[in-house]
Amino acid sequence: MAIEDKKISYRMYFVAFMFFMMAVFVLIKLNNIQWVEGKYYRKLGNERTVKNFPIPANKGNVYSADGSLLATSIPEYAIYFDAVAPSDENFKENVEGLSDSLSVMFGKSAGHYQAKLQKARANKSRYVFIAKKLSYTQQMRLKTFPLFNKGANKGGLIIEQKIVREHPIGLVAKRTIGYERSNEDGKGLEYAFRDYLNGKNGHRMMQKIAKNQWKPISDINEREPQDGYDIISTIDVYIQDIAHHALLKQLEYYSADHGCVVVMETKTGHIKAISNLGRADDGSYYETQNYAIAESHEPGSTFKLVDLIAVLDDKKADTSTVYNSNGGEIQYYKRKVRDSHKGGYGKISLARGFEVSSNTILVQSVYNSYKDNPKQFVDRINSYGLNKPLGLPIKGEGIPVIPQPGTDKWSGVSLPWMAFGYGVSITPLQTLTLYNAVANDGVMVKPIFVSEIKEWNKTIKKYNTEIINPKICSQETLNKVRAVLQNVVKKGTGSKLYSKDFSMAGKTGTAQVNYKDKSKLYYASSFVGYFPADEPKYSCIVVVHKPNVAAGYYGADVAGPVFKRIAQKIFTDSPSTNHVKNIDAKVVSQEKSYGNYYKAVEKEVQIVPNVKGMDGMDAVALLENLGLKVKVIGIGKVKKQSLSSGQAFNKNQTIIIELS
Repeated sequence: MAIEDKKISYRMYFVAFMFFMMAVFVLIKLNNIQWVEGKYYRKLGNERTVKNFPIPANKGNVYSADGSLLATSIPEYAIYFDAVAPSDENFKENVEGLSDSLSVMFGKSAGHYQAKLQKARANKSRYVFIAKKLSYTQQMRLKTFPLFNKGANKGGLIIEQKIVREHPIGLVAKRTIGYERSNEDGKGLEYAFRDYLNGKNGHRMMQKIAKNQWKPISDINEREPQDGYDIISTIDVYIQDIAHHALLKQLEYYSADHGCVVVMETKTGHIKAISNLGRADDGSYYETQNYAIAESHEPGSTFKLVDLIAVLDDKKADTSTVYNSNGGEIQYYKRKVRDSHKGGYGKISLARGFEVSSNTILVQSVYNSYKDNPKQFVDRINSYGLNKPLGLPIKGEGIPVIPQPGTDKWSGVSLPWMAFGYGVSITPLQTLTLYNAVANDGVMVKPIFVSEIKEWNKTIKKYNTEIINPKICSQETLNKVRAVLQNVVKKGTGSKLYSKDFSMAGKTGTAQVNYKDKSKLYYASSFVGYFPADEPKYSCIVVVHKPNVAAGYYGADVAGPVFKRIAQKIFTDSPSTNHVKNIDAKVVSQEKSYGNYYKAVEKEVQIVPNVKGMDGMDAVALLENLGLKVKVIGIGKVKKQSLSSGQAFNKNQTIIIELS
């Protein structure tokens, strides 16, 4: 028995020893957790229950050159209620007053809100939805309501803020302004200048109260966000509106696939308007791609300006040099060059060949002059920067193609084909840059989309005019070229655009696209030039792709009227004398005469249109063009107008439009 008792004692000692060792192990582990690994576990616990959330900074605004707000960031608020946070006393004293206040603000009955709040209190809900999409003013008002005025900890008020991007006067130059997202087709000014616009985010501590639900620990942010800088674009809303609607009208008439228009200020290179419209499946048009910047294609006859400058400046020929159009057809390496005019033009001068856009005349002039040294011709093209992108801040610029002698892309037909705008590829904006140089007394300037970065009234950075080529040719050549470009409109392919009251200069273009595959062949119609011809203020290019050939496809018919409409409207609409600033007395005098001309040919409209549902920008432009003074309330689309549609009105009468 004694032996058996001794065995039991040993077992008890062993079990006790094991419990002792386990206790020691637990104590060691607890000590290790508390003192050795405590910092790590406390941090882990905090990360799972308390977290630093970023507070997005307000992006800077995008303004037009005339001060109109094109894009702005607006804070938007969502309100929730932590029903556990208030004490019983606070909740009972204030729930009725809070329900009454919510009823007044949001329209539902006070009983609805009181029942909702009491149910949340009974269920100990910590994230009860109250309202969303509130403005800053609305959320500030809501913070004064009973109970909510006690803040997050005592009143249970949870406020979530997000930033939304608004376009107060509609999507002006949509593809050029761009978007917040950074996909390739949206990389406009918003993306290019994001480092200035975005600012610096703040942050605040928030505590987890349920799955995927967090509430602020305090009413004060840990770090306040710093707003981004504003950018001042070169876009002029007035000119933009003219360009947009002139292009849209023509695209609709010709049922074209897509088109673009750009208006540039001659001296500075400032882009005053840029519109890119493509056709949707339903036949409507909207800004699909930034064609003016991104679409590199064969320009056709507008490229002949290079020919004329080159042969004149290199003294290879003169404007009076006569060539034989050979019945409208010549051949190089078994490939034919034809004139659009059947039978050709007989024997005519180089200047006249340019005015009527004869392929045979211009090709002969270039080929005969440079066949032994094509590099001399191509080097001139390169000196204008047409062999490389312009280097714009906007992403997605089209890649130009200029074949270089001595490379595998050069062949016997390269030189003659280049002479009438084939075998080369450049963007519409590059073409415009060349013509603008002619208008700008030979100085080629780089297109500019942003003139200044600002913080309130403080200038952070200025963007000055950048010169690509200080003088593209001699003054003698320049004078001759400008005279010929003016004659294109007076008595050449652009003669349908001519008016004795308004001087314009430019060149038509009608290019065949996809001509190597007849099943895909279509026409691209263009017109590029400047105005007024004798004192150029603006240059402009219009390109329309795939017009309905039954209605017409020549550049003078399709693109030319858009150019003329833009030129006339800029200088003849009622705001013209106030709109164009800092120009000499001669141009002011011209504007007055153009104004008289426009009044004589433009029929007055005296009936108020229905603008409900239109974008604010479109409505303002339409109403102001009719002679009304427009007062705008809100942002977005028109929901109300103070003058009824169909009623008569007087010039300068005021109409109020409310947007939402």
